[in-house]
This record gives sequence, C-alpha cells and structure tokens, in this order.
Amino acid sequence: MSSVHFNSYTEARAHLKDLLDAAELGCTATVRRESSMAAVVDADRLRHFLAVVSPVRAQVVAEGGGWSVFLPGLPIAADGTTFDDAIAEMVDALRDYAHDWQERLREAPNHRQQWGLVQLIDLSNDDQLRDWLIGDGT
Repeated sequence: MSSVHFNSYTEARAHLKDLLDAAELGCTATVRRESSMAAVVDADRLRHFLAVVSPVRAQVVAEGGGWSVFLPGLPIAADGTTFDDAIAEMVDALRDYAHDWQERLREAPNHRQQWGLVQLIDLSNDDQLRDWLIGDGT
C-alpha cells in the first residue's frame, strides 16, 4: 500500500478502511475538508515520534524530606514523599495540564505551542509517561 489522499470527507468515509490501513502501515494518509487538510496517523507511531522529539526536561530535586518535580517554563509541578510518589503525582499533573489545555489554554499565547506535549500526554499511558519523565526509554 502507498499513501492515500482523499479530497473530501465523503470520499474518505467511503474508503475509511484504506485510510486507516495506510495510517497503520505508516503511509501518508490525508483527508481534505474545505480549505484544510487533516493527516490520519497511527497513534502508537505518533506517540513514539513525539516522545523521541520531545526531550525530557523534567527537573527532580530532593528537598525538605521529599521530592519535587517540575518542567521548566511550564506551570506543571508535583511533590511526593518519595521519588516514585513525586513522579506519580507529576503524571497526574501532566494529565490535568493536558485537560486544561484542551479546554482553555490552547489559545493562550504562552501555552499555544504545547500542542505536541499535550498529544504526547494524551497518547501515553501512565507507565509510558513515567518512563518519559525519568528518561527511561520512549
């Protein structure tokens, strides 16, 4: 199979299997709708790509008998009594941020560019986010 391109939603709907098969194989799969074009991609491939191109910037510090985790430049931070607790809390904080971004922050000038991070969060399970945060694989 090669790339597939459909010039309308109706055409894509009639060939949905071809569209999804192309995406699953990693081929380019697009749908044009009026003046915009959407790409259909396999979620696992996209998550892996985002994890690779989004270097871990998490800072973890031991302080006050516990641990703190934060992402410089973003209002995302967490604390825990142990390292693992702090990382688990950070996973929750990332999920909260992604939800807030989808609901209201996506248009804010200082958050607009976080689209890739939000996609990475939403496409990852908790173990994958934990591994990404501690730099233990993608």
